[in-house]
Amino acid sequence: MTTTDVGTSASTAASAMDQLFPVRNPYSGGVAFNVRPGGPARLASSVRVAKTAFRTYLRTPAHQRAAWLSGAAAAMESVAVDLVEMTIAHIGKPRKAAEMEVKRSVAFVRACATHLHSLKGELVPVDMVPNGAGLFGFTRRVPYGVVAAVTPFNAPSNLLVQKLAPALITGNAVIIKPCLEGTEIAGVIAKAFIAGGVPEGLVQVLPGDREEALGLAAHSDVDVVTLTGGTAAGDALARAAGAKRFIGELGGNSPNIVLADADLEDAVKRIVPSSFEASGQQCISTQRIIVEASVFDAFLRRFIDAAKRLKVGDPTLPDTDLGPVVSSRAAARIIAMIDDARGRGCRVETCGEVVDCIIPPTIVVDPPVGTRLIREEVFGPVVVVMRASDIDDAIRIANDCEFGLQGSCFTSSLANALRMSEEVHVGSLWINEGSRFRLDNYPFGGVGRSGVGREGLPYAFEEYTQPKFTGIRLP
Repeated sequence: MTTTDVGTSASTAASAMDQLFPVRNPYSGGVAFNVRPGGPARLASSVRVAKTAFRTYLRTPAHQRAAWLSGAAAAMESVAVDLVEMTIAHIGKPRKAAEMEVKRSVAFVRACATHLHSLKGELVPVDMVPNGAGLFGFTRRVPYGVVAAVTPFNAPSNLLVQKLAPALITGNAVIIKPCLEGTEIAGVIAKAFIAGGVPEGLVQVLPGDREEALGLAAHSDVDVVTLTGGTAAGDALARAAGAKRFIGELGGNSPNIVLADADLEDAVKRIVPSSFEASGQQCISTQRIIVEASVFDAFLRRFIDAAKRLKVGDPTLPDTDLGPVVSSRAAARIIAMIDDARGRGCRVETCGEVVDCIIPPTIVVDPPVGTRLIREEVFGPVVVVMRASDIDDAIRIANDCEFGLQGSCFTSSLANALRMSEEVHVGSLWINEGSRFRLDNYPFGGVGRSGVGREGLPYAFEEYTQPKFTGIRLP
């Protein structure tokens, strides 16, 4: 058992001695480590250091910042095994998923280093108005300053570097406020960035919980707040931030539509992992499967059979598909939502027994209006399968939700695919792929209550910079 205290000085540690948050291994139940929150003094110190570092390195040329991130990627690669083991032990992510996440995280940092050239300005035709005759104008994109990055537990490496790498390479200083479960992983990644060449002060980790996140958001010297997390957390941070840049990848309740002309075998093959891998703890995990009535029974039968073949259990084993959810508190919340469906008379297919934090794949069939599972984000290995009378009804059901992060549709018709692209209210839509599928080179983000802003290259570079205009009167 260790105590996470990334870079805490003796004075600030003493002020927080009475606060320790244990993080438990969700599979074994033992305490993996303790988190000591930074508290107000360390928060203020971190912002002060970040602001100074931002000013110090503001004029660093782009090629040097790219070299920093190339070095950071190499340093992350050297501790990849440690990051995988921590991901398994701290959040219960199965080994093959943890290995994939860490590999993807390193690749994303390296991609940021090679794509910085895409950040461009433009000439402004100021002489298009009479008073602009003889003048010359141009824009370039400049960093904001200090970025507070609040990150979640479910992808503690990848969702951290999705914020850290673009913000750093575009010239900002970054203070990471990880979730409790991701604290040690954030510390290892921050040290890797520094070992790779990023100067001290440009990347810091502030351990803590809600108080530290809100404190960073409200601080007058923090220029950008970026969050991946729940919608309620996004509302709270946006209120605390006030009139400053806010980027939020928030909640989801992803619709996956299966039309009558779809290849059902292929749809099942892709929607099952989209629903249950990582225990459904992804904001774009499939939650609502909307199936045209004429193929509903055939799809459901295949889907239940495929879900029952998933291997559930020990996340340390290389062939485990579904391990525990992150905590007993999360398990209790998910079970309460399943019980709500049962209480409404729903058919519930459970592919195994609940054991501590392990919830087996669970399928709820045709839930009535008002069921929590079709209104809220479950963030667990639970899906609902809903019947639609036709394509119009499928679109109506998909859009009958306050969330709009990412969705999918399975169809063999290009006309249907294009109609879905126009009418399904989400930030991203995949055709013939599950909603959990994501690449790092398209604009990823939500509409409605699913947030604001976009991640992915090169779109993330624009989120952490702003256009600055310069006008010149020629002599």
